[in-house]
Amino acid sequence: MPKNHNHMKNSNSNIAAETAPMYQTENDIPLRRRAEMNALMNLRLASAVDLQMQMKQAHWNVKGPNFIGLHELFDKVAEAVESYVDMIAERVVQLGGIAEGTVRVAAARSRLAEYPLVTVDGSAHVEAVARALSTFGQEARATINEANALDDADSADLFTEVSRGIDKWLWFVEAHSQATK
Repeated sequence: MPKNHNHMKNSNSNIAAETAPMYQTENDIPLRRRAEMNALMNLRLASAVDLQMQMKQAHWNVKGPNFIGLHELFDKVAEAVESYVDMIAERVVQLGGIAEGTVRVAAARSRLAEYPLVTVDGSAHVEAVARALSTFGQEARATINEANALDDADSADLFTEVSRGIDKWLWFVEAHSQATK
């Protein structure tokens, strides 16, 4: 069912509130639970798209004595997050939903804090990237629990994989700001 594009352009509140249609599938998870899971996963998809672009923002703009190491690290994180974006979107579609991953939808729905655009210093980027990864990691872990509550072990497993990856990247990033004791 096509949406009225002019209506969508003027109302970001509808971006968060509308429930997308579900397609018929032989997947045995009941429709109600699939619809709930898809709404939740589309929220996580928005944050994942935002996270990917925040990692690219850091990658493009980092400066300082650790430039090359951080530049390469942030790019690797962005690549990993791109794979998480794809996994989440594909799971939505597998359950009969519509993956809603446009930049405008992501901007309206993301739960990540806005990335500080004027940041250039490597340590400031490390702090901002760590904060974004941490927030997304919290969302991923909450989604594991919510997927389990909806008896969707496959989506819970997907977000377990995402959470594990995010924690690894958070460790790599935070290592740049943690002093040895």
